[in-house]
Amino acid sequence: MDTNLGEGDNWFPLFFTSHQNITVISAQLTQLLETKFQEEEFSDCFIIEVKSLPNKRVEIFVDSDSGITFAKCQQISRYLEAEIDEKGWLGEKYTLEVSSPGITRPLMFPRQYARNIGRKVEVKQVEGAAKTGTLIEVNEAAITLESKQRIKEGKKKKTVVIQDIIPFSNIKETKVK
Repeated sequence: MDTNLGEGDNWFPLFFTSHQNITVISAQLTQLLETKFQEEEFSDCFIIEVKSLPNKRVEIFVDSDSGITFAKCQQISRYLEAEIDEKGWLGEKYTLEVSSPGITRPLMFPRQYARNIGRKVEVKQVEGAAKTGTLIEVNEAAITLESKQRIKEGKKKKTVVIQDIIPFSNIKETKVK
């Protein structure tokens, strides 16, 4: 390899070009998904994340307001595979995984919270404090968690129900427990 570059010559390592292509492919896949989700059968679906990894591996996490099924993930995967193959974006050998985010991944969008009302969640807040409780309410600005705490009142202990309202702007991460 000639490393003697003249003035005005540009040299970009191979990984930079690959990263650019992966970023473009991620954007193209996102656009394809948005088009697919305009179809009636998929109209309540939404993208959680499109992740391009080394070795032509793509992970796509999708969800829906009514709950994502294996069959929907399979249909979405086949649709994307057909487009990728037709356009030759990733060549002949690649790995494409389309799945739901699962409970191990944090909730990312307010519409995910609504589906989890009644479930126990752990919320890590921006300033560092964590709260665990049952998600009882969601609106466009905040969530409400309910938890029970034992407090000492005189010589006796009693259980009280506490509700914490946490604005979305103060949420760093929320996971279903």
